[in-house]
Amino acid sequence: MKLLVTGGAGFIGSNFVRYFLKTHPASSILNLDKLTYAGNLENLAELHTAPNYRFVRGDIADAALIDQLLEDRFDAIVHFAAETHVDRSIAGAREFVQTNVLGTYTLLDAARRRQVPRFLHVGTDEVYGSMKPGEFANEGSTLEPNSPYAASKAGADLLARSFWQTYRYPVLTTRCSNNYGPYQFPEKLIPLMIANALEGKKLPVYGDGLNERDWIFVEDHCRALDRVLENGRPGEVYNVGYGQPVANLEIIRRLLRLLDRSDELIEYVKDRPGHDRRYALSTDRLRRELGWNPAVDIEEGLKRTVDWYRGHADWMARVRGGEYQAYYEKHYTRRGEFLTEL
Repeated sequence: MKLLVTGGAGFIGSNFVRYFLKTHPASSILNLDKLTYAGNLENLAELHTAPNYRFVRGDIADAALIDQLLEDRFDAIVHFAAETHVDRSIAGAREFVQTNVLGTYTLLDAARRRQVPRFLHVGTDEVYGSMKPGEFANEGSTLEPNSPYAASKAGADLLARSFWQTYRYPVLTTRCSNNYGPYQFPEKLIPLMIANALEGKKLPVYGDGLNERDWIFVEDHCRALDRVLENGRPGEVYNVGYGQPVANLEIIRRLLRLLDRSDELIEYVKDRPGHDRRYALSTDRLRRELGWNPAVDIEEGLKRTVDWYRGHADWMARVRGGEYQAYYEKHYTRRGEFLTEL
């Protein structure tokens, strides 16, 4: 397949690009990424000279650029590009609406006009809002987003649905639970806690730490996306998750044990506004229709993640210090420039 991947320099996107080209070596990918703070081309360093990989720096809300890129014929678009951090959306939601809603519309509109055969829109479980104890959201559950980030992603999901319902354009949507694993930007819970613990710093925990999330190792998510892209039914939504929600506090304690650090590093801080208590997904449709099951349990996944960050201290230092971004700001334009060398 020939794919246009948006947001492929981010955490999940870069893991998917590596996974897909490894498992489908005859395929090719054009990676379109704006290179905001969360985009890092170091995540794909081994592919920079690969003949079946190209990178373009650009904004998914740039209609002229998208139309230009789609003059090339693609078999599918896999759409990761999004503003994703809840705390940042609380501080200011405009960029979230611009990228997640307007950007998704721009892609959908161009893809429909250019007749791209499949469009996979990668969403989040946060659109369902907070689940009650013992409750699991299925694909037909009501969307009840509680943060500006979640609301912007719900808007994108509904646009994707409308392009199927109105135009019969073949859109597929996934809604995934919390991902973790290599190359995750260290503002997120697990890499932040690992980094702080390694430096002997306090680990800030919102509220009582009992907010539950359904953690899935990023490689399992990539395998699910591959299945949906190949065999998913157009117009359908597929939930992706491990299926066993765990409290944030328990995750942090497990990380401290793996790092041989004391629980005394835990520091409880004021809870953030609109903090959902529990996310939990039913993944029966994905398992039943497409035969997918997660392969990495939380114990193995956390160990692999800790080992990766321990072995990539230089990567972490460059990300936390901002050096990775300064290089690209100096060498590459903001719109439509192909990456030829580093």
